Amino acid sequence: MPEVPDPPLPPLATPTPERPLCGLTVLVVDDSRFACEAVRLMCLRSGARLRRADSLAAAERHLRVYRPSVLLVDLGLPDGNGLRLIERLDAAEPRIPVILATSGDEAALAEARAGGADAVLAKPLESIGAFQQAILAHLPPERRPRAPRPLPSEAVAPDPMALMEDLGRAREVLAKGEDEAALDYVACFLAGVAKGAHDRALLRAAERLSRRREAGEPLVPEVARLAGLLQQRLQGRAAV
Repeated sequence: MPEVPDPPLPPLATPTPERPLCGLTVLVVDDSRFACEAVRLMCLRSGARLRRADSLAAAERHLRVYRPSVLLVDLGLPDGNGLRLIERLDAAEPRIPVILATSGDEAALAEARAGGADAVLAKPLESIGAFQQAILAHLPPERRPRAPRPLPSEAVAPDPMALMEDLGRAREVLAKGEDEAALDYVACFLAGVAKGAHDRALLRAAERLSRRREAGEPLVPEVARLAGLLQQRLQGRAAV
């Protein structure tokens, strides 16, 4: 089936202290539905439009159609490292006004700063104020609210169903018994999801899998432990 192009973007709106990102279009490139739902809520609260891509390939399709005001790129994507996209777009002319990176890995965020990101947002993505400030700090004055604005202190609470979708996806990857590269990916993916959900047990299990992979140790016990945790959470939600 041929791809349907995105609908044309509406005219720019004027930012206000209450909705300081009015007139901006945010393209979030993230394979986590839970993280994207958090960004959707922050955009809704801030007045920005949101477009989503779940891979580098999907992001490239979006970018062939329009130029967003803000690009928010997760650094661990199913088809590659988001840093490559940041580096390319940082050097492009005209440049996207604001390029942000997000990850649960502090070392990866440091690489993104060096690679051209204007700012980085550590996962979990929750703070509306931090989201707004990261964008506004790198916009030209004419794109910011003219009047003083309150800095929101509230955090967003994404729909738990988005979390369940992420956990189900990770379980499918583990069940396929794919190669170690796939296990690297799912461990990184679940670490970010677990941070967003404040699930310490799941985070520890994902991090243990990564450490064993790096050390060349047997992976079967950790894969089984992680799969069991995923099954528990998915069954618990289904029972509710």
